Amino acid sequence: MRAAVLTEFGAPLTVREVPDPEAGGGEVLVEVLAACVAPYAAEVFGGRRNYPLVPPVVPGIGGVGRIARLGPDATRLRVGDLVWCDSTVRSRDDALTPDIALQGWSSRGDGGAKLAEHLRDGAYAELMRVPTENVFPLPAAAGEDPARWAALSVHAIPYGGLLAGGLQAGETLLVSGATGNLGSSAVAVALAMGAGRVIAPGRNRAALGLLADRFGPRVRPVALTGDETADRAAMSAAAGGPVDMVIDLLPPAAPSTVARAAAMTVREHGRVVLMGGVGMLGGDDLALPYPWIMRHSITVRGRWMYPREANVGIVRLLACGALDLAPERVRSFRLADANEAVAYAAAHGGPFDRTVLTPRQR
Repeated sequence: MRAAVLTEFGAPLTVREVPDPEAGGGEVLVEVLAACVAPYAAEVFGGRRNYPLVPPVVPGIGGVGRIARLGPDATRLRVGDLVWCDSTVRSRDDALTPDIALQGWSSRGDGGAKLAEHLRDGAYAELMRVPTENVFPLPAAAGEDPARWAALSVHAIPYGGLLAGGLQAGETLLVSGATGNLGSSAVAVALAMGAGRVIAPGRNRAALGLLADRFGPRVRPVALTGDETADRAAMSAAAGGPVDMVIDLLPPAAPSTVARAAAMTVREHGRVVLMGGVGMLGGDDLALPYPWIMRHSITVRGRWMYPREANVGIVRLLACGALDLAPERVRSFRLADANEAVAYAAAHGGPFDRTVLTPRQR
């Protein structure tokens, strides 16, 4: 099969023939039809993000495909089924604290590194070996435009954070980092889940306008100034009432003051979910006042990726039309043009911009 291979950090991806993967027990072999290219993929492949990938490796974080081969433990999946392949691999020998790896992308700790060594290659290839439990059936409509449905790799992440925070219908949510690729997804997913109002702060006024135009009065844009006190006041004023929940999806380059200003808009007994990259590349850590957390009974929770059941939920939101993929801007690239796709994604990382590799397209 052909695959785009990261031979070393800082080098372009090499598209070449590699051996076909072989699926064993508990695994599925999938023909990859479409896989998203993250806007920050160039930072990962260049080594700037210091991800624990071990070249040579086929990168790629999840994809849409058709089942080519099944292991003996699959009871409901069938060869030819259209499926979503979730990249979040969990160890099977600890139910309470499983080790985690993002297949073809990242991992956590020594246990995650061991998982990544076993399931190292991701979706930038014609075939992908995936754990059986990481394969989720898609509706027939997804087969008409698999490149558009590859956005599942984006939308599933904030959906997992919103589930972790227990977002309820009618609540007011503040999305810290709303103008980014993941943050704008959080706005769309929250509204699909029934949020009554979404506060969308950011510095990119064009992106704020796009969010307001697409979603109407349920979204309240806030132009940030960089002054922590003033920005917190502006976000609170835009809410027009209590902020029930804050989800932070800021990138690693964002200062911790921006995350703190957003978090501290939450009401008494409110919830804050941290999913971004603040502090991961250095800089000040997030410092939330102990008395404020304690006396206001604030829940602060971290959430890396999402639970398995989130895949089913996000597919349902798409299938029923509550979350609409139609307005998204999708640019597809052949596998042979993988480096062009990485460069394009880096330059088009705004709200609802999707860059997709289609490995089966010649």
